[in-house]
Amino acid sequence: MSEPTGAARRRGPFKVGDQVQLTDPKGRHYTFTLEAGKNFHTHKGSFPHDELIGAPEGSVVRTTGNVAYLALRPLLPDYVLSMPRGAAVVYPKDAGQILAFADIFPGARVVEAGVGSGSLSSFLLRAIGDQGMLHSYERREDFAEIAQQNVERYFGGPHPAWQLTVGDLQDNLSDTEVDRVILDMLAPWECLEAVSKALVPGGILCCYVATTTQLARTVESIREIGGFNEPTAWESMIRNWHIEGLAVRPDHRMIGHTGFLLTARRLADGVEPPMRRRRPAKGAYGEDYSGPNADGGTPR
Repeated sequence: MSEPTGAARRRGPFKVGDQVQLTDPKGRHYTFTLEAGKNFHTHKGSFPHDELIGAPEGSVVRTTGNVAYLALRPLLPDYVLSMPRGAAVVYPKDAGQILAFADIFPGARVVEAGVGSGSLSSFLLRAIGDQGMLHSYERREDFAEIAQQNVERYFGGPHPAWQLTVGDLQDNLSDTEVDRVILDMLAPWECLEAVSKALVPGGILCCYVATTTQLARTVESIREIGGFNEPTAWESMIRNWHIEGLAVRPDHRMIGHTGFLLTARRLADGVEPPMRRRRPAKGAYGEDYSGPNADGGTPR
């Protein structure tokens, strides 16, 4: 039984071509690729790559300035934060939420729009495995090139489950029987009709947007187009903790707002979702509102 794509690069002694993440005494990270005969240089001295080639992961190397560095392979969250960028990346905290709440499973057929620098594509490919399918759409060719380079660098070459198309999703989507759709784009509401036709009943639509106005318009558009259950929207924040003896407290800095996530599930064709029984606050819909429940009835 062959190993999954990229698995051999995640274990065993360091080899030529491996990505290495060095951590200095202050906790700063430095990532580079091992090459025979090359040297790694810092303002604290240098050391030859050959010292790490063949060494076990978790080794410590010292520079000519006698500074110790811990050598490990970068985790995927480390890699996506240090890789070259064209567009902003989906942060690991949001990628983890997408994998969990969009229920990305091995073998899933996934469509992604808005590849950016390839961060989310890497997480999705590792989750669906070689037997899955990820078709990514990116409207900008320069972003697509950077994303392809980043993904192939992480997996050690082309991933068999990945197809990358340059162009707009709504104009180029030809996939059918899709299990999951992930939209990381400026106007996801423009793709809802195309996405609705591609998703299987019970499939999940997940949108990643930056602002409250995008969030509101996307949710209202999903309600208006029909064919989905009531969308769920949220954001996540991460706060690290400082632990030193009896000094146990939150760190002074945290990863706050990066974006909003929302999910909705595709209903069977011709099915109307049950009426939503939650009454909105007075004034939630302006006087000029003409969308669903404009007559003042209970919104779905």
